[in-house]
Amino acid sequence: MTNPRLSARYAKSLVDLASELNQLDRVHDDVLLLHALCQQSRDFMLLLRSPIIDAGRKVKAIDAITRDKLGDLMSRFVRLLVTKRREMVLPEILEAFGEQYRAIKGIVRINLTTAVPISDEIKAEIVKRLIEFSHLKVDLVSKVDPKIIGGFVLENKGNLIDGSILRDLLDVRRQFMRNDYLFQIR
Repeated sequence: MTNPRLSARYAKSLVDLASELNQLDRVHDDVLLLHALCQQSRDFMLLLRSPIIDAGRKVKAIDAITRDKLGDLMSRFVRLLVTKRREMVLPEILEAFGEQYRAIKGIVRINLTTAVPISDEIKAEIVKRLIEFSHLKVDLVSKVDPKIIGGFVLENKGNLIDGSILRDLLDVRRQFMRNDYLFQIR
């Protein structure tokens, strides 16, 4: 169950505390590590969401998993979430922290969707062009969706640049359905 208000509040508290202690970048690295752990480990997510496992065992398990990987501030924050029974909201808190961190640092997240995986050189060239165009720091997140057949789709906060073959085919289909060509002949 997602609770964007709750996750934003916890993330804001973590951002404020990390900024106050001059550890914002270190905490951001910890957030990235925990986010990757949440994305890749189904068992870790089951641990967080389990109502059967008591808080003490969860803390010990999380400490064992993240030993020597997380900073002191992030370790304490995760322990606080567990003792307050908010650990199941951790993935949403991490997302909210990332959004707030990017806002502070002036980084724009842009999602790139392609039909096939692209090389790191092409990604670097796209980032370079986006920086030249927007004069902002860019965080490019790429994903593969074979449904778009070819081309690419760029998305940023509701703005969409769709250069996919799928969109071109759908445009041609709409034109034939409206019979635009038949009316132009007469």
